[in-house]
Amino acid sequence: PSVLLRIMADLYNWVERLQTQGLLRGAQPLMEGGKLVSGPQSLVTDGVFAESKEAIAGYFLLAVASTNEAVKLAQACPILAYGAQIEVRPIADLCRPMADVKAAQL
Repeated sequence: PSVLLRIMADLYNWVERLQTQGLLRGAQPLMEGGKLVSGPQSLVTDGVFAESKEAIAGYFLLAVASTNEAVKLAQACPILAYGAQIEVRPIADLCRPMADVKAAQL
């Protein structure tokens, strides 16, 4: 089989292990196209989104207790060996601007 097929098979096996372990709570690929809404007039344009040199292929939502645990899982992802990068972020209860507004109200 081609290298790409082997890489994708390795990735899917890794994802299945996360699922079997009960750690995977959600995952979806993201389409390349989309719309960008901006400005006071809510102007809608076809996306190129935020200035970005990398493409965001999708996301994984993991049931872990810490960012460090998520990093350890990400380090086991087989696509890293082929130059891929994985960004690990915690989920916030509120976006930063709304958190600032709520803090100012206290």
